[in-house]
Amino acid sequence: MTIKKLSRRDVLRGTVATGAGLIAAGSGLPVFAQDAAPKPDEALPVGGSGKLTVIHRTEYFEAAQTAFRDTVQSFADKKGVQLDISTTNPESFGDFMGKMTAAVKAGNPPDFAYTSNVSISQLHLLDLVEDMTDVVDEAVKLYGEIMPGLNAAKTAQIDGKWWAVPLIGTTTGYYARGDKLKEKGIDPASLKTIVDRREAALAISGPDFYGWGFTPNQSGDGFGFLISVVQAYGGSFTDQTGQVVKFNSPETVQAFEFLRETYDRNGKYAAMLPPGIESWNDTGNNEAYLAGQIGFTQNAFSIYAQSKRDNNPVYPNTLLLRAPTAINGDSRDGGNVGGWMTVFKGAPNAALAKQLALDLLDPTNFNKIASLGSVLFTPAYANLWTDELMSAEPNLKTIKEAVSVTDPFLGQSWPANPNAGVDAIRAQGVLEQSVGNVISGRMSPADAVKDAHQKMVDLFEEGGIMQP
Repeated sequence: MTIKKLSRRDVLRGTVATGAGLIAAGSGLPVFAQDAAPKPDEALPVGGSGKLTVIHRTEYFEAAQTAFRDTVQSFADKKGVQLDISTTNPESFGDFMGKMTAAVKAGNPPDFAYTSNVSISQLHLLDLVEDMTDVVDEAVKLYGEIMPGLNAAKTAQIDGKWWAVPLIGTTTGYYARGDKLKEKGIDPASLKTIVDRREAALAISGPDFYGWGFTPNQSGDGFGFLISVVQAYGGSFTDQTGQVVKFNSPETVQAFEFLRETYDRNGKYAAMLPPGIESWNDTGNNEAYLAGQIGFTQNAFSIYAQSKRDNNPVYPNTLLLRAPTAINGDSRDGGNVGGWMTVFKGAPNAALAKQLALDLLDPTNFNKIASLGSVLFTPAYANLWTDELMSAEPNLKTIKEAVSVTDPFLGQSWPANPNAGVDAIRAQGVLEQSVGNVISGRMSPADAVKDAHQKMVDLFEEGGIMQP
């Protein structure tokens, strides 16, 4: 599958949208909170002939990171080259795209990067990465098809060519306290929709324990939860083209009514709401879940990984659930590539870097890292889901099921492919602000949806996407 090639204007729109969110961060307004403070900008490693230069993301488990670095070092030793390896993420370099552009033009970029937070489309548009089709083809030949639920081709296959190689796959983690459900005789398999899970959250609530752990506040977690509710009821930001705003619909109004009921401190569900949940940032649900205070939440797998690493009592009582279905029963399963491997344009050791990509996928190496990385380092290729790997972590079965679906959900942009217009909506916090108007009683669900729709129209037209 090949995605439409983005224009430079599209990429710039997306960049501006992201920048808007960062500007808001300094304004005192609620924004997409970060789990850690930004680090000072670092110098981009300089590539050179005879020296393999590698950038890689920081792994949550130190043992997994050590295994990754040892694998890369062993590869360099076998090839008889010096290794320059940097354990850091691209945002640590400040203007990463600008610095990469300068390095590529100068002919001395790093050779290889393993990252999880860089736009492949933007790297390609700026002509910063090499064609990796030969590596992907060889990986598929050796290790099976890319897991269909990862939407990999929609992200990295442009003009019929691959510009990055999947290393690991991931999906959203939906967590439930299995022990609390068991106490109330609730079968986790019966909790199909968000409505089912709300009722279960109320049922398991009690003194100093709150079933509901989903914040509506403007944050990464808040946005992810709120758009999933809108989409569960059949609402969406746009039509299938991604070019026409369609937010104001009876389905979206129904979703907002669900949210109004859920966060009514004087209503039926008040007992399941933790103190301050309306203003949590991206660390709020992490802290509450790890403290044993909430029963349901959704988050990246860092919560689960930390509970395992720290021998937290919640770890053995945590169930990973599939994504809740839409209210009409439609699947919302799917995932994305959690780690990409790229080789930079004109890299001094491009051919060697491509060999490194395949070496990291070799089961001998991959399984060693994955066994230490738990749910944070899971396969992107079908044949790497071995029985040995699956036996190391009981909840891997749920992740595999989610990334195995043949018609994966498109995520926040549904029913359209990912697009810059939706990126702008997210960066400006339009959805969270409109839900806040409902929860506070400032607006009715219908009025809040109508108001948000107009704001989205304005954003699209400001970005040059004129509305009918």
